Amino acid sequence: MEYTKYEHARIIGARALQISQGAPFMIKLSEKDLEKIGYNPIEIAKMEYKEDLIPIDIKRSIPEKKK
Repeated sequence: MEYTKYEHARIIGARALQISQGAPFMIKLSEKDLEKIGYNPIEIAKMEYKEDLIPIDIKRSIPEKKK
């Protein structure tokens, strides 16, 4: 599924919030990798997004056709 830039930002933001509140990472990162990115939850969420590991789905409503 293709996401809009707004959905993309929302998914990464929501996952970064989860990570900052102590959720386990969905991606394997070494201590060296974590130090390199400065333990930044947004960067970790972006890495998870690139690997398609974030367990968040988007529900879109289908607009009704006007007659």
